[in-house]
Amino acid sequence: MERSTRQRQAIRDAIAAAGRPLLPQEVLAEAQRGAPGLGQATVYRTLKALVEDGALHVVSLPGENPRYEPAGHHHHHHFQCTACQRVFDVHACPGDLARLAPAGFEVSDHELTLYGRCSDCRQAAPAR
Repeated sequence: MERSTRQRQAIRDAIAAAGRPLLPQEVLAEAQRGAPGLGQATVYRTLKALVEDGALHVVSLPGENPRYEPAGHHHHHHFQCTACQRVFDVHACPGDLARLAPAGFEVSDHELTLYGRCSDCRQAAPAR
């Protein structure tokens, strides 16, 4: 376990305060508020260490760079805004998706990602 530093704490605080999975660039932008001079390399090293320590969970969406969120969330899914590309937690699940699997297959887990426009983007440019 690495020692706690101002930079590491700023990174933890940025992720905790966001309430949604963040890209490393988003972590950097938010964490620099608490740790001016924080660099991208430090963010990547710290994210890797926090994942290895079990403090963070990696959110992988197809065709996207990994995002990071605090570990320990209960089972949940994600929503990605097609306008701003931000990702948000969805704290609902349609339930047992085994019925969608081919006959004879066994489902052990699932991931579900919803796509659309977030409330900020909908307000900025209403659908026509």
